Amino acid sequence: MEFTLKKYGIEVPTILRNGATPILYESALNLEKGSAISDTGALMVYSGKRTGRSPRDKRIVRNENSEKHIDWGPVNFEMDEHTFMVNRERAIDYFNTRENLYVVDAFAGWENKYRLKIRIVCTRAYHALFMQNMLIMPSAEELENFGEPDYIIFNAGSFPANQFTTTMTSKTSIGINLERKEMVILGTEYAGEMKKGVFSIMNYLMPLEKVLPMHCSANVGENGDVTLLFGLSGTGKTTLSADPKRKLIGDDEHCWHEKGVFNIEGGCYAKAIDLSEENEPDIYRAIRYGTVLENVVYDPQTRKVNYSDTSITQNTRASYPIEFIDNTQIPCVAGDPKNIIFLTCDAFGVLPPVSKLTPDQASYHFISGYTAKVAGTEMGVKEPQATFSACFGAAFMMWHPNTYATLLADKMREHKVNAWLVNTGWSGGDYGEGARIKLAYTRAILDAIHHGDFEGVETQREENFGLEIPLSCPGVPENILLPENTWKNKKRFSEIKTKLVDLFIGNFKQFEQQVSPEIIEAGPKKS
Repeated sequence: MEFTLKKYGIEVPTILRNGATPILYESALNLEKGSAISDTGALMVYSGKRTGRSPRDKRIVRNENSEKHIDWGPVNFEMDEHTFMVNRERAIDYFNTRENLYVVDAFAGWENKYRLKIRIVCTRAYHALFMQNMLIMPSAEELENFGEPDYIIFNAGSFPANQFTTTMTSKTSIGINLERKEMVILGTEYAGEMKKGVFSIMNYLMPLEKVLPMHCSANVGENGDVTLLFGLSGTGKTTLSADPKRKLIGDDEHCWHEKGVFNIEGGCYAKAIDLSEENEPDIYRAIRYGTVLENVVYDPQTRKVNYSDTSITQNTRASYPIEFIDNTQIPCVAGDPKNIIFLTCDAFGVLPPVSKLTPDQASYHFISGYTAKVAGTEMGVKEPQATFSACFGAAFMMWHPNTYATLLADKMREHKVNAWLVNTGWSGGDYGEGARIKLAYTRAILDAIHHGDFEGVETQREENFGLEIPLSCPGVPENILLPENTWKNKKRFSEIKTKLVDLFIGNFKQFEQQVSPEIIEAGPKKS
């Protein structure tokens, strides 16, 4: 029977459903401005003016069935049903002006019990190939019996929202209606909105099942020992999860249920800035035929990508199926974690390269979700900027952060999980004076965690953050394990550390009424 979208009011006769990669390549190259093939066979695309997510334009429909669970505020902005339907109608009308559309019917979640059937309707071949990489593609038999989707995303991102519509703040709108089980995208062609939209939906649904959704990467050792790596963008979450000595479960989105962990996605979405075969061989080799490369600059003659050129955006990305990483665990499921690692890129140069956390400290740092980014240089500013994102993914968390933190703490206690804070940022001074900790040292630290090399090692307790710092690690110079030892100006180190302590304390005040006194007590203290 011919596949149609008429039930949604979409009358377009030509619909490519779960299109083959060569056909999507041809469509993108023929119809979409800025598309080209790289020298390694990847499809290079341009996402238009928006080269990253637009969190201030994402809204959730307030409905009596779900509103009591939503943490309304500066992350979860509200939208009324009427406004959502206006935007939905605008998307449908736009679809009906197109000669052809693309549909992706696929799954989110490798664990069958919690799997969602997702349908994407979009106007760009780039978006279809991207989501075929990022979701779990059905077999021919599963597609034939797919039936009605659990959630549908109408991606009309090439067409703007009407900014005079109620609550619109720009011509971009990402609206999620949990009751209608629909999402509508207008005014942005950045494909990451679809990926994170699915994650946001899972972040709402899973706690209802006592399952913890997590913005983290995961891998597993030969003995079945699972490690989760949490971290904001730029901390090394994707890079460090691709470990040749361990099998990759996934690089970004997972759930922890009663039997262990499972990946939500069927692919990886890696940052491509400064990508090199030397530093990130697995990711570098994954960029081949079938991979989508977003907003990269390339040589027009050779089609060789210049990964250090950020003239379009610093947020260059590669989307590829997870099996493009050689050492992958498929199906992407595993048992309960043995180690949880919180990654932070501390550009202040204050936090140690590695420290062991107590369960309460783990809850504190999970809720805080800290990293520090280097400020822009257009105004000559060199001072680092602290970034706090609750649960290392506040932009996608529907419930209050304490809901996720409580689930994490309960599971960590039940399974006696070790927790670690690993700094992939600066040492020997803050940004402008010190240097970033070598990737080889961070990999050695992770190897030591996995091998149990820190068991019985002498530690030193840091006085303000209360962190237990190991004083030796195979493959890492001992002098860098205590940050203060690497600073020439000890007085400045103390001043910068005091500043960072104040930033942590100030950020956590918003959570103090909802968390236990033990978690508050586990945070940093002033001298």
